Amino acid sequence: MPGQSHSPSSSHPPRGSAAALRRCQQRIGYRFRNPALLRQALMHASGAPHRLASNERLEFLGDAILGLVVSELLYHHYPKELEGELTRIKSIVVSRRVCAKIARMIGLDEFLLLGKGMQDQRRLPPSLAAGAFESLVAAIYLDGGHDAAAAFIRRFLLPEIETAAQGDPGGNYKSLLQQIAQREFGTVPNYLVMEEKGPDHHKSFKIQAQIQQRLFPPAWGRNKKEAEQRAALNALSALEGKPIPFEE
Repeated sequence: MPGQSHSPSSSHPPRGSAAALRRCQQRIGYRFRNPALLRQALMHASGAPHRLASNERLEFLGDAILGLVVSELLYHHYPKELEGELTRIKSIVVSRRVCAKIARMIGLDEFLLLGKGMQDQRRLPPSLAAGAFESLVAAIYLDGGHDAAAAFIRRFLLPEIETAAQGDPGGNYKSLLQQIAQREFGTVPNYLVMEEKGPDHHKSFKIQAQIQQRLFPPAWGRNKKEAEQRAALNALSALEGKPIPFEE
């Protein structure tokens, strides 16, 4: 159930066994007609006999299905929101960070079929966890159709949608971008004021994030703080290859 977390224990059945697949289906609340699809969704490339046997193709499909279903949910749940705000919420909800969070909440690490070197890791890398969740979405879609996949996504992501819509994505965009910049590029972001408009007591700002020589799409805000947060979210979305939420 959402809100609960799970950790492996020595009493768990062997990964990939029929008992493990049954346990996984109980955990996610969906019963497969074709359990082979579930097994492939849990097969990481490190544990697969060849790349086509891994969950990479399912991950590709699952990413698209996730985007479609979340877009449908936003369209129907927020009829008064404009495209920019819907895009902002979607970019948060379908992000690798949120997908990895849900994978860990479900406890997918208990069931993933990994290579020997990766089985010893105490915590799944976020990209691996997120890919497993997207693969699972695709497997449910192929097994039960759009409605089954939508019901699964709705169960786990509606709380994330509601949180993002309230303007609390679970973290500070500037702080998150700084962590990524330090980890990946060995530097910190800069924020460049590109333009100002309005009277002194009610100025709006257009700000652009920069990491090393790379400039990211700028964003307008009702003050510098808001503009910097939006510029940071644009940069995060660009780095993840997701739609830019605050395009001009």
